[in-house]
Amino acid sequence: MLAALWALLIVLALVRPLAVPDEGRYAEVGRWMLQSGDWLAPRLNGIPFFHKPPLLHWLQASSMAVFGQHVWAARLVPALNAGLMMAALFVCARQLAGELIARRAMVMLGTSLTFLAGGQYVNHDMLVATWIGIAIWLFGLSFLHGERPHAGLARWGFVACALGVLSKGLIGLALPGLVILVWLIWTGQAKKMLSFPWFSGLLIFAVVAVPWFVLAQHKFPGLFDYLFGSQQFGRYTGKTFNNGREWWFYGLALLLLFFPWLFLVLAQVGRAAQVNPSVDRRVFSLAWVWVLAIVVFFSIPRSKLVGYILPVMPPLALLAAWGWERLMAHARHAPKVWAGLVGLALTIAVVTNFMVESVTRDRYTIDIAPTLACMKQPGDTIYLVGGYPYDLPFLIRADKQMVVIQDWPTLRKTTGDNWRRELFEGADFDAQAGAVLQSPEVLPAASQQAGHWLVAPRQNDPSELQGWTLVMHGVGWSLYRSTPPGVDMAPMPARCPVPVSGSTP
Repeated sequence: MLAALWALLIVLALVRPLAVPDEGRYAEVGRWMLQSGDWLAPRLNGIPFFHKPPLLHWLQASSMAVFGQHVWAARLVPALNAGLMMAALFVCARQLAGELIARRAMVMLGTSLTFLAGGQYVNHDMLVATWIGIAIWLFGLSFLHGERPHAGLARWGFVACALGVLSKGLIGLALPGLVILVWLIWTGQAKKMLSFPWFSGLLIFAVVAVPWFVLAQHKFPGLFDYLFGSQQFGRYTGKTFNNGREWWFYGLALLLLFFPWLFLVLAQVGRAAQVNPSVDRRVFSLAWVWVLAIVVFFSIPRSKLVGYILPVMPPLALLAAWGWERLMAHARHAPKVWAGLVGLALTIAVVTNFMVESVTRDRYTIDIAPTLACMKQPGDTIYLVGGYPYDLPFLIRADKQMVVIQDWPTLRKTTGDNWRRELFEGADFDAQAGAVLQSPEVLPAASQQAGHWLVAPRQNDPSELQGWTLVMHGVGWSLYRSTPPGVDMAPMPARCPVPVSGSTP
């Protein structure tokens, strides 16, 4: 079952272009890390990008080193972590709730949008969710071992926390700690913390998690303030960041990500572990505390994204499996209902996968990128006006930084939480790399020199593009090239593709 569901995940990951901005951004950071050989600083367009720690980028660069610089190589990283999340659910649920419940929970998770969509989405969310979940499983099993916690399981839990921190920051440690602390107090097991291997566990955690932060802070002073202060505490407590949502947002997100299985979870509200007398009430409580503590934690800040809630999916699947056992397992038509729900969940996931492309099609450069990659020569310079096409450098395998044209002095004072800010804040860590952030005054001269290309939104102000020759229009972006005086521009080579949605003059 695990292999079949994971194979479906990989197939879906092969047929969808990079979603922008997230997938284009993070896939390119990994590709640039491999190309540049700089494994210390994640970089976007060659500019330091310290919004998150580097584990995702390390894994993606490694994947591309083995399999090539392809979209599916980038998606292989979250897909492997999604498979690990599901395998951990099965192994731990089998030990805590039995084989049947474990299998059912695994299928529920594996047929959901969480697995089949979130599991192939290139960003940090699936990585940190997986390692948070593994840490909670290991700590929970350790405390359930007996009167004294199992030291070996606890130490491996600290390793999982360290990998969670390297995936997305402090929540990799804070959320497992929050869940386990609330659960121990709720179930009257708090005294077991006195026997927990704190010293050895925290030492292992430090050995795994701390070195990158120390090395990066040494080379890029101010990293701690930026990563932990602005990007983590600031985003959690601030109200000026993007994606502001109401408190009920994650209720809707869970319904979408775990439909239709969430209704079986809701059937457990207010009930004790009635599925089977052998179910340990502490396990049932752990699942509920795990869900509620994390949902409440992420509901507090104003800024909310769907992917933040992925860590609660394993316990939701376990609760849903218990709900099925109590409500449906002995019903006469249970097998047919089960098959129908599995089919419904799979259909929703597959259809959603194809809908994503149509919704964001005007943001892609997948139509103009093949022509640019074919026509440009090594060392040519690409200028960007009016926006930042996140998927372009990955698609053309850019060998140098692109020049981004904006009124940067003004934007530093006025721009909000957007792509411009992530570029100029990164440039503050490396002024040399940030030299590609230039003002519009450079465009007229650039248009008169050979080997220059310009990419702009299709609806961009034509006055900004004077002196540049149109090569083709795509759906959302247009491609131009420089026209040096007295130089006849060669026609487009026949071997270069023309997008069906575009045109050539």
